Amino acid sequence: MARLAPLTEEPISEEDSKGLSKGSHSFHRWLKSHLPLLFPKRSDLKIILSVLGCPLSPVSILSNQPHNVASSAQYIIQQFRATTGCAKIEGTVKSMFASGRVKAVMMDENGLSSAAGDQHKGCFVVWQLVPDMWLVELAVSGHQIAAGSDGEVAWRRTPWLGAHAARGGVRPLRRALQGLDPVTIAAVFSPSEHVGEKHIGDEDCFVLKLEVDRSVLSNRSDSTADIVKHVMVGYFSQRSGLLVYLEDSQLTRIQTPGSQATFWETTIASSIDDYRAVDSVMIAHAGRTSVNLVRFGVGVKDDSVVTRMEEMWVIDDVVFNVPGLSADYFIPPEEVKRSCFYDTAFGQH
Repeated sequence: MARLAPLTEEPISEEDSKGLSKGSHSFHRWLKSHLPLLFPKRSDLKIILSVLGCPLSPVSILSNQPHNVASSAQYIIQQFRATTGCAKIEGTVKSMFASGRVKAVMMDENGLSSAAGDQHKGCFVVWQLVPDMWLVELAVSGHQIAAGSDGEVAWRRTPWLGAHAARGGVRPLRRALQGLDPVTIAAVFSPSEHVGEKHIGDEDCFVLKLEVDRSVLSNRSDSTADIVKHVMVGYFSQRSGLLVYLEDSQLTRIQTPGSQATFWETTIASSIDDYRAVDSVMIAHAGRTSVNLVRFGVGVKDDSVVTRMEEMWVIDDVVFNVPGLSADYFIPPEEVKRSCFYDTAFGQH
């Protein structure tokens, strides 16, 4: 059972690298599978789907959410809840369905998109059952990937790797935090810290920061790949109270036996707009996400190597309280149910 790679949380390739330790060949196989800057024969589409397809939120939802306005951050979240109207549906909405379209492209070193023929178009659907069961299915340029959570274990499935369980516990889908699920956004940012104000586009924004605890990062690391830091920042409009920009960055230290340490920094930034009312709840219907993957450290040529990609998305439909949707719909694939992570989550050995 291969673990999820720490940088993008994508399952490791099943290709074999003899003579390396388990942790060493795991990261080596991830490099071969996903980074064309080191292995040019790999397709851009696989990298895009690995990084942008179904990423998870850096943080989990706390079981006990504070609702009193005891800090400036809490006040900002209360304003967000009031503006979006999500407080109206808490306790009454048990499930949600959303469908949308995406267009993804690799970027050159100057931040310009590649030729039109290299743009990858597709569609996706998201199913969610309150509080933490979800399933997303994404089809892009003939490739299909999926990810889900049964409330105990999160998993991901790609055609080139099959299905794998994730380390570090259940977390929300990042796509839900891109304005699609205001209830989850409010819950995730409830323990955040207000760190100032910033101008984003045409908006003056309050900045709320969440930093993942070191003990949590340790659960997602191993002897080869150590996640040093993972931070998520939300930018909430001072004018409207809505979330208009979401950014998270992760720094990972990689060191295989007998080699120098290398660092990888992943930054994912999403602009969120086109909020519309769905059953009196404000839902974002469009946005754009950009990703920078930066590799640096001893022995890296030109000090650092950067890979850039971008995704544009549009939400076509959102439905609350889906008839007939039950927990049975979120049962993980058999490969995941047989994994050690799934057994650990249920206290089995």
